[in-house]
Amino acid sequence: MKRIMITGALGQIGSELTLKLREIYGTDEVIATDIRKNDSEAAISGPFEMVDVTDGKTMLEVAKKHNADTIIHMAALLSATAEANPVFAWNLNMGGLMNALETAREMDAKFFTPSSIGAFGPSTPKDLTPQDTIHRPTTMYGVNKVAGELLSDYYHHKFGVDTRGLRFPGLISYATPPGGGTTDYAVEIYYEAIKNGNYTSYIDKGTYLDMMYMPDALNAIVQLMEADPRKLLHRNSFNVTAMSFEPEEIAAEIRTHIPAFELQYNVDPIRQGIADSWPNSIDATAAMEEWGFKADYDLGKMTTDMLEKIKNK
Repeated sequence: MKRIMITGALGQIGSELTLKLREIYGTDEVIATDIRKNDSEAAISGPFEMVDVTDGKTMLEVAKKHNADTIIHMAALLSATAEANPVFAWNLNMGGLMNALETAREMDAKFFTPSSIGAFGPSTPKDLTPQDTIHRPTTMYGVNKVAGELLSDYYHHKFGVDTRGLRFPGLISYATPPGGGTTDYAVEIYYEAIKNGNYTSYIDKGTYLDMMYMPDALNAIVQLMEADPRKLLHRNSFNVTAMSFEPEEIAAEIRTHIPAFELQYNVDPIRQGIADSWPNSIDATAAMEEWGFKADYDLGKMTTDMLEKIKNK
């Protein structure tokens, strides 16, 4: 990767990924794009272009202008937001992906887009979900992710595009606010612990979900994109995970730092329904064997870092 264009660069993952890639590959070599510009570090620290991912012509023009050799497509609606507006989610998520893949094909560029545990469904094995298994999601977000994996595979086999992807679990970060995901309770809980000493969870007690701390997620993207393509038996997309926990367990870790922290529940049936359709834990063996994936953060280490960073923030 030498000239990297990122769509959705100001989003939940994109904003941190943009900064990390600029540290590694150089500020001027990473072109951030989004539908609007703000005053965040990702927007002002290097090249930025306004790109609506549903406008394939502009996307390709920007890629040509900057001679991009890698397209990292992050722009998408997340699970709960997509479920609230499924037609818009389909048009944005799938139309944007098609435009990004076409841009990669035209530019002969490497390509990355994330998938999600949302690609799985109620009939998927719940524990240690295999890399290769049944996909029957019951959400629009999940349908988008399965279709995206298949479409990326198609572009690799049909056109030779070097497509790669990761099935992310819930991602936890102190740097950006939650963006409408089902697993965002695991971000909100830390902020509320610092601010108010208590949190009301919309996800019910006993609901296990796979999670990953953002530094591990960013490292995984870089690792995968730098991996030898000859070793990749899978491409779109690899299971990755770092931990699986339920709300009481994260609360218990917080209490090791804030003993008076209290956790209550007011379950949101929509997001709970989405969570119940996802695995309890997933198997990342393929990612470990094919390109050396390894997560550094467990729940305890992540909790210590999250609370420290939020306090400083």
